[in-house]
Amino acid sequence: MRRDSTLPERSGKIDRMPRVNELVKRELAGLLERDPVPELSGVLVSVTEVRCSIDLRNAAVSVSVFGGGVPARETAMHHLNKMRPDWQHKLAKNLGFKHTPVLVFDLDDRQAAGDRVLELLREQEAHREPSGENRE
Repeated sequence: MRRDSTLPERSGKIDRMPRVNELVKRELAGLLERDPVPELSGVLVSVTEVRCSIDLRNAAVSVSVFGGGVPARETAMHHLNKMRPDWQHKLAKNLGFKHTPVLVFDLDDRQAAGDRVLELLREQEAHREPSGENRE
């Protein structure tokens, strides 16, 4: 059987961390869906990224909060930090890892920053004066 040299070499170490990160992200998203932030109706809290350390001792969890402004973000982060020990226990039970990572939540404002850039571009476009001359 001939090995195809056009395929990249795959090893467990290379593929393991992205798979683990995605698995933890999906599990946390499910936990967040089953246990939403009670004080925030009409606000969406989303897990955007998980970055586990190689030894699975720690995991940085990025979350986005859509709607509600700064108070909603603070309330959501407080709720996530309050639920952290319970969720770590559930992760240990559901995922069966040798070590369950300690979760550290941080606010991911990349989406909000992107929205702000688009808003500024729209404002710039609206303020641009149309040229009366057609140049060809």
